[in-house]
Amino acid sequence: MKLWDKGYDTDSFVEEFTVGRDRELDLYLSEADVLGNMAHQKMLCSIGLLSEEDSAALEQGLKQIYKQVLAGEFEIEEGVEDVHSQVEFMLTQMCGEAGKKIHTGRSRNDQVMVDIKLFSRSALIALQQSVEQLFQTLMAKAEQYKDVLMPGYTHMQVAMPSSVGMWLSAYAEALADDLLMLNAAYRLVNLNPLGSGAGYGSSVPLNRKMTTELLGFDDLAYNSIYAQMQRGKTERTVLTAIAAIAATIGRLAQDVCLYSCANFGFVKLPDAFTTGSSIMPHKKNPDIFELSRAKCNRLQALPMEVTLISTNLPSGYFRDMQLTKEIYVPAFKEITDVVRMVSEGINQMWINTDILSNDIYKYLFTVEDVNDAVAKGVPFRDAYREVGLKVHRGEYEHDGRELHHTHEGSIGNLCLEQIKARFERNKFDFEPALRAEQELMK
Repeated sequence: MKLWDKGYDTDSFVEEFTVGRDRELDLYLSEADVLGNMAHQKMLCSIGLLSEEDSAALEQGLKQIYKQVLAGEFEIEEGVEDVHSQVEFMLTQMCGEAGKKIHTGRSRNDQVMVDIKLFSRSALIALQQSVEQLFQTLMAKAEQYKDVLMPGYTHMQVAMPSSVGMWLSAYAEALADDLLMLNAAYRLVNLNPLGSGAGYGSSVPLNRKMTTELLGFDDLAYNSIYAQMQRGKTERTVLTAIAAIAATIGRLAQDVCLYSCANFGFVKLPDAFTTGSSIMPHKKNPDIFELSRAKCNRLQALPMEVTLISTNLPSGYFRDMQLTKEIYVPAFKEITDVVRMVSEGINQMWINTDILSNDIYKYLFTVEDVNDAVAKGVPFRDAYREVGLKVHRGEYEHDGRELHHTHEGSIGNLCLEQIKARFERNKFDFEPALRAEQELMK
């Protein structure tokens, strides 16, 4: 069944080619499609294009379908082209002629666009919540181990003293900045395209502000052409925000893989978060962090995939955009799964509190020695040369001193509260959207 059916059949291979994976991927859009339909029919009733009786029947039918979606019982039947066709088909079965009126003043173009917006909004909310959990895990560990020293590295060479707290809170602060991009993506997503039709509006006197309020959007995507041009742009923007988070987490995963190696031994993963070898009985491999690293690398490629699909297209809608679903929809589960897995792994990993007892880190304090000499009046370059010569001659010894770093962001002043405050500032407020959806379907 097709919304555009005119009484003739298309070639079976053409149909298979054009439908692609829509039946599979559109299941992820089913909740959003029902919400969009509910708002649209209420608006049609308000402008006199649906009777109160028809509106009541459609509302009841949509609530039944909504329950099926939430229960995981909604299906797109064989021969039905997409989620939009399935919902309309079910409404027609439930409500008779009223079901045939639901598409008035609308195109599949603005219907799928509002579905993608609502799906994205929900997925971004879940992602922010997952990122917040990881952030809190990192900050709790940073606070707990802020006084545990570890070596810092540049060029993979021992550099200066760091701490477990500094290491972990660095990634927490990175996530706080990543939220800026997620926030921007959410704001772009939360604009209502419904009513833009196929990109050129409608002669039907639609009340677009009404559907905007009913669906909890911040505002309209006003220009009907631009509302359709947001297809592709929306996916690319959201995926760019996801890629930023993935870049942060991928780098953290690499650190954990490295630091859990016996040659470093800074951390140890619990048995439940490691795998073994088929031949070497001693092995405990950090597979979850290796896979997280790989998944994060793959996620960073996705914005370019969407860019290449949507590049050099003129204004208006093109079927090219259908392919963005295959890239876009699965990305949310992948990044959310990675965030949750890494968060739990970090939460349960063991921290070595005696890292610097190993003599290989004896040069870690050369900068401290230089600074001590400077504090006594020795010119920096002379102090630097003297300590460097001691190292070169094999004469350098450190005394395991206590460190007293005080400036903001140093190991003695991690500014954890300030990082927490930044994270809170950069979050987006999704409560209005949730309230609107709940009110619409109550």
